[in-house]
Amino acid sequence: MSNSNQQIDKIKNQPGFIAALDQSGGSTPKALANYGVGQDAYANDDEMFQQVHNMRTRIVASPSFHGERIMGAILFENTMDRDIEGSPAAEYLWDVKRVVPFLKVDKGLADEQNGAQIMKDMPGLNNLLDRAKQKGIFGTKMRSVIKTANAEGVNAVVDQQFEIGKRIVNAGLVPIIEPEVDINSPEKSATEALLLPALIKQLDQLGEGQYVMLKLTLPEEDNFYSPCIEHPNVLKVVALSGGYSREEANRRLAGNNGMVASFSRALTEGLSAQQSDEEFNKMLDESIESIFQASKT
Repeated sequence: MSNSNQQIDKIKNQPGFIAALDQSGGSTPKALANYGVGQDAYANDDEMFQQVHNMRTRIVASPSFHGERIMGAILFENTMDRDIEGSPAAEYLWDVKRVVPFLKVDKGLADEQNGAQIMKDMPGLNNLLDRAKQKGIFGTKMRSVIKTANAEGVNAVVDQQFEIGKRIVNAGLVPIIEPEVDINSPEKSATEALLLPALIKQLDQLGEGQYVMLKLTLPEEDNFYSPCIEHPNVLKVVALSGGYSREEANRRLAGNNGMVASFSRALTEGLSAQQSDEEFNKMLDESIESIFQASKT
C-alpha cells in the first residue's frame, strides 16, 4: 500500500484525532504567551518563529504524541520548511510518528461582509501546493469565519472554500474545508441551519474519488452534521474547539458520533515552557488521552 493509500485509510478508518499546530504570524504571540514565553523572549519574527518551532518540536517529539491516538497534525508553512529532530517536519511526522501531515494554506481573513469573513487571496497557492506535495504533505487546511445567520455570507464562505478546495484536490492533496461558526454568535443555531445545506449542495457536486475533509464548529444540536459525516466524498469531519475550554470542547464532541477533534488551543492548554520534561509529557499525555476518548464516540 502506498503512503497516500495508507494515509487515506488511517484518516478514514482508524481512531484518533488531528492536532492543530498551525498558529501563523498573527496568532503566534498569543500561543507563545499561553505557553509561558513572553514577547521579551524574542526580538523579531525570525526569533518568534524559532520559539514557536521549539514549542511544536517539544510537543511532536514527546513520547505522548504518536499515531495510535493522533491521526494527523496541521502545520504552518514555516514549520513545514523546518526540521524536527534532524528530519523534515512532514517526513518526521509520518515516518517516525505515523501521523498524517497537513498544511495550513490560507493567508488569513478578509474584512467582514454579510456577517462573514471569506479568505484573503492566495496568489502563490499553486507553488505552495507543489512544494507541499514534494515535502510529503497529505492535505491542507484553510479557514473562514461566519458570525451571523446571513445566507449571503454563509454561501460566500462555502462557495469560496469549495472553489479552492477543488484546486487542491486537482493538485493531488486532500483539503480540510473549514467554515468556522463563531461560538459567540447570538445566532449560532440559525447559522448552522444555513451552513449544513450549503455544504451538502457543494459536496454533491464533487466527482467520484474527489475527497475532502470538513472542519466544523461543534454544533448546538448533537449529531447535526451526520449528513456530512456519511457523505461518500468526505473522508472525515473534524471539530474545532473554537475557544471552548478543553473540558467543554470534549463534552460537546462526545455527543457527536463519528466527529473527531482537531483542537489547537484546547490541545496545548496547561502546557508550559517552564515545565520539566516529565511534567510536560504527563500534561500532554492527559490532554491527548481526554481528546482521544471524546473523539471515539
